[in-house]
Amino acid sequence: MDNYKALTRKYRPRTFEDIVSQGHVSDTLKNAIRDGRLAHAYLFCGPRGVGKTTMARVLARTINGIDEEVDGEAITQNLNIIEIDAASNNSVDDVRTLRDTVIIPPAEGRYKVYIIDEVHMLSKQAFNALLKTLEEPPPHVIFIFATTEPHKILPTILSRCQRFDFRRISVDEIIGRLRHICQIENITIDDASLHHIARKADGALRDGLGLLDQVIAFCGTTIGIDAMSKALNIVSADRLFETMDCVIRHDTAAGMNLLDQLLSEGYDIQEYLVELLAHIRNLFMARDNQLALIEAPDDMRVRYQEQAKNFSADDLMRMLHITLQAQGMVREAQQPRIQIEIALLKLITMDRSESLQKLMADIEELKQALKQGGSPIAVGESKPRLESTPVPEPVKPSPAQGDMDELFSSPAIRKSGPTALLNETSLMESSDDAQSGHILLDGNLALASAPNPSKREGSKKILLDDIQNEWSSFADFAREQIPEILFYAIGRSQAIDLQHGEVLLQCEDAFTFKLIEEHRKSLSGLMSTYHEGSLSIKNVLKVNDQPSTSDDPYTRFKAMSRENPKLRLIVDLFGAELEY
Repeated sequence: MDNYKALTRKYRPRTFEDIVSQGHVSDTLKNAIRDGRLAHAYLFCGPRGVGKTTMARVLARTINGIDEEVDGEAITQNLNIIEIDAASNNSVDDVRTLRDTVIIPPAEGRYKVYIIDEVHMLSKQAFNALLKTLEEPPPHVIFIFATTEPHKILPTILSRCQRFDFRRISVDEIIGRLRHICQIENITIDDASLHHIARKADGALRDGLGLLDQVIAFCGTTIGIDAMSKALNIVSADRLFETMDCVIRHDTAAGMNLLDQLLSEGYDIQEYLVELLAHIRNLFMARDNQLALIEAPDDMRVRYQEQAKNFSADDLMRMLHITLQAQGMVREAQQPRIQIEIALLKLITMDRSESLQKLMADIEELKQALKQGGSPIAVGESKPRLESTPVPEPVKPSPAQGDMDELFSSPAIRKSGPTALLNETSLMESSDDAQSGHILLDGNLALASAPNPSKREGSKKILLDDIQNEWSSFADFAREQIPEILFYAIGRSQAIDLQHGEVLLQCEDAFTFKLIEEHRKSLSGLMSTYHEGSLSIKNVLKVNDQPSTSDDPYTRFKAMSRENPKLRLIVDLFGAELEY
């Protein structure tokens, strides 16, 4: 029984015309041979399995006139063609041996050709030892280097070679070559199987021939898509379409059952994610009517178009991101199954962009209605404005808030969010509404809490003592209408004078002054409501004339916290720290 020879060895090209998808290299070399302009060193770069070593052997065969009947493996037995594997011969001593042999002329033929495969594996010292010989070799010597990683080669070596970059072989070209070989071997195979093999080869014809060899060994001379999928353990297209059908229906139970079935049948998690990512990508291309970019048979492209109608471009982009992120997480996870289940659940339960856009449109409509004085309960519906208290929208802080923003630059305070509270729309009073217990909030009337009727019976003249004695009660009354931090600022100030209905407040520091000044109108309205009179607030900043005991701001801040229980309460409430 004759020894079987693998397809990758049996069908190795012997002429330039047999090499697939590298016409730019073949044409250049044939012209150089015809015109007698051969270089002394060539560098063939490109991915694995695209024909770099094969091209080097064909070039060596052609320039030395070796018969085409001699196959690609037997040609290396010729004394004029020396093939060296740099992965295992990468030392300085190996290069020194090469330098000693290049001076010997060829026994027969015109050139002595040195083919050094995986040349990037040579050590730096070996490259330097080869440099002089490579720059000025004997006239009968030609060097051909092949590598998948040209960036690892020293620039001094690169500058002395003619470089050719080999292309990845397209799916259609691989399919054409595989179909030709199957006809020679009397193998019956369908187009879907050829497409799957060509896609899995990932641009390398050598890998495609190896996969075809494996499928023939499993299926025999008649190959179908189902048997091919089992042979290569490939997730079939039907399973991928079924997965996306679960996403369309938001059917988590069916999705989990399908995933469990796939894993039980021995499919690799990473392989499933790779195929799912390619499937979603094809859906995106189909939705954008770019069918030429989908590497699949025509009937499969129609299926992609039909399923893509259920998704928007934004949906598919989010799905691509989720699936791509899952690939990295599964690779690092201790329990990869849980990670892929989470990713699949995200895909199935993900809200569609149409519903999100509708929600955003409703919010925008509501905002416009509120700006025009409408009700948030039913836009355009005629209802008493006292029945609704819409949430105020944030406004840009005024320039007077510079000191407050500086204080709020602490990470802890930013995390607690008091700046958002301070930037709420200020409460504005109306002279009539303030007397009747109403305040204006962003242009809409809101019912303010009425003062305690037990405090006084009947209207009487308001004195400074009344304001001072009921200051804490007023703060409690205002607490329900103002941000919490403003409530604490009221506690850190006190009324010291009353003239013509104008209350003079004394504040403990600049921060309290700025805070109350920013909300002075709203506090004046609340005070008028509470005391049943027309009052307004005027601030005065308390100046600390005593010199500081330390120039360290942190020490002074700590001392203030110890001396002032209310400041300490703010620090405890917000977890604030001084940042300078």
